[in-house]
Amino acid sequence: MQVLNEIKATARLALWTCAWAASLALAKFGPRLLWDPPAHVTSWAAVAVNLAVGIGWIVVFTRFLHTVDELQRKLLQDALAITLGVAWVVGFAYIVADTAGLVARGVDVAVLPALMGAVFLISFLIGKIRYR
Repeated sequence: MQVLNEIKATARLALWTCAWAASLALAKFGPRLLWDPPAHVTSWAAVAVNLAVGIGWIVVFTRFLHTVDELQRKLLQDALAITLGVAWVVGFAYIVADTAGLVARGVDVAVLPALMGAVFLISFLIGKIRYR
């Protein structure tokens, strides 16, 4: 029964993750590709849909954490904590360096989510190896 609940929760999380990514792509590329010339009302509606789907994704992820076993939950929480810490420290270090004029070229904001994804994946895999 526990395995079936975990499979359902994982499938639900995957669907919400895909929905969030699709709504993000719609909000990002819609103004340029779908509703040209740019319509501010439509663009704001796409952003609102993305935020609403993102809130739903957070709720589903929280429920997902409650369905997995204790070891899996600990691995996920440890990886999330490390990811949040790295994003916080690197993000604020970049802001301070940029404010001080130490950064010669602007960094694309998409670098931070990519960094967070890589840190989460590496942290989770290290945890899996550590508790094997």
